[in-house]
Amino acid sequence: MTSLAVALEIDGAGAHPAAWRRAAHPPSGHFDPGRLRALGETVERSGFTAVTLEDDLLPGPAPAPAGRIGSLERAAFLAEVTSVLGLVPVVSTTYTEPFHVSSALAALDHLGHGRAGWIVGSTENPAAALAWDRPVVTGEAALRREAADALRVVRALWDSWEDDAVVRDVATSRYLDRDRVHYIDFVGETYSVKGPAIVPRPPQGNPVVFAAPELVDPADADVALISGRDLTAVAAASSLASAAPLRFAEVEVALDTEAHSGAERVADLARHGPWADRGRLRFVGDAPGFVRLLADLARIVDGVRLHPLVLDEDLPTLARSVLPRLRAERLAAAPVPGQWLRSTLGLAAATNPFATTGG
Repeated sequence: MTSLAVALEIDGAGAHPAAWRRAAHPPSGHFDPGRLRALGETVERSGFTAVTLEDDLLPGPAPAPAGRIGSLERAAFLAEVTSVLGLVPVVSTTYTEPFHVSSALAALDHLGHGRAGWIVGSTENPAAALAWDRPVVTGEAALRREAADALRVVRALWDSWEDDAVVRDVATSRYLDRDRVHYIDFVGETYSVKGPAIVPRPPQGNPVVFAAPELVDPADADVALISGRDLTAVAAASSLASAAPLRFAEVEVALDTEAHSGAERVADLARHGPWADRGRLRFVGDAPGFVRLLADLARIVDGVRLHPLVLDEDLPTLARSVLPRLRAERLAAAPVPGQWLRSTLGLAAATNPFATTGG
């Protein structure tokens, strides 16, 4: 049986829009660095492979509290207070400049010593175009085009510095080998980028790229984030995304706690609004049952991205009763100190086309 990578989504109070009503902190806690530090330390100590940080260019829908600190800023903070945890922010490609996305993710990989990933996101709300003073991007085809172009540019910019481009020779005052820094000369349908990057190549070469097949061709991602309402649907989606080196299932979870069952907690939050059906596998029940579900998933996919109903309520049960059982049954393993996220996930090293072709 395959070892399962387990990522945890930690944005906000939880997967339910009204999760903040059951959180162990006030809504202002989302802006508290102490809470983020404690959360990162707890998740890392529990043995999760990575955290993901949802984000978009506009506030989320009601009844969730409006406003959040950007995913990249939160990931950079977590890079300094954790040592083995993968750090995977969502960054939209619809109106953001790919040059800036590339620089920020490269910097994150340097800060985390090779632990960065990127969930390629998109922004459907046309109101975001006004905030960014950009033409409105509408329709699935246009969103996919923007994502494909941005991903191509970001990767090319990461590769525009060869690994040994930085010299740092104090005696000769020579910082870099200019012959190993390259222009990318990208021309797309809506923009062009000359390059090169302003940040040296990331430690991993390329941070790990996660993307939903609906947005990015699985062949262009390192990890395809797939959805399905049951195991059969997940298996079908995994087969369709087989061009990606790895497939992670999106899983929403509401576990029984000492005080309330998962079903009771879902019903309580339903009084304030629905838990929207996003086509994901959803589990509501006890920890042993969830472990069994993850064991079944380990036969189908390479990893899971968990979306807990209420982070403050579900994380303790995940840490105490789910992750230890997965490790005991050799269904999952905690990250090893000193490894890049690519290595932890078993991905091949990222090659640099400029280096292999001689630039």
